[in-house]
Amino acid sequence: MLDFDRYLAERAREVESFLDRNLPTEDAFPPSIHRAIRYSLFAGGKRLRPVLALASAEAVGGRAEDALPAAAALEMIHTYSLIHDDLPAMDNDDLRRGKPTSHVVFGEAIAILAGDALLTHAFHVLATAASTNGTPETSEGERRLRAVSLLAEAAGMNGMIGGQVIDIESQGRGVDEKTLDQIHQKKTGALMEVAARLGAVMGGGEDDQIETLGGFGREVGLAFQIVDDLLDVEGDAATLGKSAGKDLKAGKATYPSVHGLENARSRARTLAQRASDLVAPFGPAGEPLVCLARRIVDRSS
Repeated sequence: MLDFDRYLAERAREVESFLDRNLPTEDAFPPSIHRAIRYSLFAGGKRLRPVLALASAEAVGGRAEDALPAAAALEMIHTYSLIHDDLPAMDNDDLRRGKPTSHVVFGEAIAILAGDALLTHAFHVLATAASTNGTPETSEGERRLRAVSLLAEAAGMNGMIGGQVIDIESQGRGVDEKTLDQIHQKKTGALMEVAARLGAVMGGGEDDQIETLGGFGREVGLAFQIVDDLLDVEGDAATLGKSAGKDLKAGKATYPSVHGLENARSRARTLAQRASDLVAPFGPAGEPLVCLARRIVDRSS
């Protein structure tokens, strides 16, 4: 049986080591932006998106290291989105991962630029960073081009950015179930879905495998957001590492507010089970993904 805690820790270390090697040091000129980037990127976090990419590469018979450029790009884009979400113009949060948010420490201008820098550097790393020694072969280059396109779509106006816009415009208004799903499938689910797709692409998966794993990512992405909504109601700042109860105060549409606590919890479990069923045909190679789906619904932060 897989020791998932050990698997998760090992994969997270691989991702962090790769990130460290592919970012300027803190004292590189101009140091203010590099300090801000590293402050947020290495502040902790579960690294679920990059681990999902690595596990998906393994599920299709590839190597985890083949997907490291994609995993690193995902974490940089996720971190950029958190930096910008915390800004006064957005969620106005002063705590993230148990530490003061970027704009509190470095000021709004540097925080904005740190997010911008992470977003652009993510695509540079995905396009050029070597996952193994030597120059990427033509087939890997083709996979990277496909991965760049997929990630840009998921992170842009048809994905994460679009979901953020709908979320902002829905604050203080009653939303129906369809709109709520649209918000979170785009804002959170798109990056989780593309994490699984990127891993499968970089691992050399066939088109049907890529589609299956994309479906897995879509289901666990929505489950992740539902649990996030539940934790905002039931958790505390010390455990979460961020402000609790902020969604209710901001008048945001959440799954507990629309469906109720128990129905929201039940839906998260159903989504995780559906995700696990999707990857059952991968057999032992898909076991980390099944464990990941379980961890997403059982987490307390």
